[in-house]
Amino acid sequence: MTTFHTATLGCKINQYETRSIAEAWAGQEAREVDDPREADLILVNSCAVTANAVADLRQAVRRFHRDNPEAGIIITGCAAQVLPDELAKLPGVIRVVAQADKPQLLDGPEGGESGLEKPRFAPFSIKGYDRARAVVKVQDGCSHFCTYCIVPLTRGRSVSRPAGEVEDEVGRLLAAGFRELILSGINLRHYGRDLDGKPDFWDLVARLESAFALDWAGRARLRISSVEPGQLTDKALDVLGRSRLVCPQLHLSLQSGDPDVLKAMGRGHYSPHSAVEFMERLRAFWPVMGLGADLITGFPGETEAQFQNTMELCRALPLTYGHVFPYSERPGTRAAALPGAVDVPVRKERAARLRKLVSGKKSAFLKRLLELEHLDILVQDASGRGVSEFYAACRFAEPPGAEPRSLVRAKPLRVDRGVVVVEKLVGGDDA
Repeated sequence: MTTFHTATLGCKINQYETRSIAEAWAGQEAREVDDPREADLILVNSCAVTANAVADLRQAVRRFHRDNPEAGIIITGCAAQVLPDELAKLPGVIRVVAQADKPQLLDGPEGGESGLEKPRFAPFSIKGYDRARAVVKVQDGCSHFCTYCIVPLTRGRSVSRPAGEVEDEVGRLLAAGFRELILSGINLRHYGRDLDGKPDFWDLVARLESAFALDWAGRARLRISSVEPGQLTDKALDVLGRSRLVCPQLHLSLQSGDPDVLKAMGRGHYSPHSAVEFMERLRAFWPVMGLGADLITGFPGETEAQFQNTMELCRALPLTYGHVFPYSERPGTRAAALPGAVDVPVRKERAARLRKLVSGKKSAFLKRLLELEHLDILVQDASGRGVSEFYAACRFAEPPGAEPRSLVRAKPLRVDRGVVVVEKLVGGDDA
C-alpha cells in the first residue's frame, strides 16, 4: 500500500484542498502518515502570495528530500501555477501540478484530465478534518485584481460554491463531531456573483443560520475567515446582529488606512474609516468582540504621512490582533512596476512600528477578557490548548477532560505570554 504525507503552506483554502485530496487518496487504498520520512509520496500544497512564501516552499522541499531521498515529491498550489519550471528542478520533485489542475489530484497522485467537462466550481469536499476546527470552502479565486496581488494569476477569477452544497457539508461536519466551522474563501465579497439569483455572502450566512441555529446554537459555532470593509453594510449588521451561530469576531482585509494608498492598491471601493463606524454600530450586538486585520506597509509611493494615517486608523479600530506585512513585489502584478518604491528597511521599520501598536491593543484586550464571567473554548488538543469565541488563544490550567473539537465553558484566570489561562467551569461541557 502506498503511503503519503501532506504538507500545506499558505491559506485556509489550501488547508481545505489538501484535506480533500488526502481523503480521496485514502479512499483509493493509499495510507496517510504523519511522518514524512515514512512516506512513499509527499504532497506539498504551495503558496505564492509573498516572496517569503516561495522561499519557505523551496526550503520545505529540500528538507523533505534530505530526510527521505526515496520519496517522490508532488508540488501543487499557487506557486506551482506561476513557477512550474523552477519548482520541477528542485530535488526529489516528480510532478508539478498547477493550481488550475489541482482537481486532477482527486483522481490520485497520477491523476490527469478525465475528458469530462470541468465543473464550474472545483469538486473539492471534505467529510472530516485532521484539525480541531474544520474549514468549509465557499468561494475560490478573485476577480478584483488588486495591483499588488498575485492571487488572480494563480487561482483565476471568482467562482462560488452553491449554497446547497455548503449547507450539506456543514451538516456533515457537525454530524462528524466538529463544533467550530470556518467559512472561508479567497474573496468573500465576490461570493454569489456567478450564482443564480446572485446571493451575497451574508445571504449564505443567513441560510446557514436558518438551517442550523435551532439545533446547534450554543453547541457549535461558525467563524468567518476574512471580509473586506466594503462588505460591512447594513445587511451585514442585520445578519450578524441576529446570528446565534457566528463567533463575535471578524477579520478585515484592510491593507491600509490611507485612501490614496488604497486607490493605488486598486482598493478604492471602500473608505478605511467606514470600518470604524461599522464596529461602533456592531458593539450594540457584540459588546465584546475580536477584530483582526491584514495590513501592508511600504507600498510603492507610501509616504510617512500616509503610513501615519494607517497608524491612526489602527488606533481607532478595536483591534485585538493583526497580520502586518512589509510590501513584497510579486512578478506579473501592476504594483511591481509602480514608481516610488519604498526602501526595504523602511518597509520593515514601519511594519515593526505597526506591529508594536497592534501588540499593545492585543495585550489590553486579553486583560479585558479576564473581567468576563466565562469564555467558550474550542479544545484543540489533549494538552488543553484552545481558542475562545473571540479568537484569543487559551490554555487550560488543568486538562479539561474533554476531547479535542469539544466546546467547553471556562473561567479566565490570567494571561501568560499572550495566552489566556482558564479553568473549566463545573458543568461546562458543550458550552
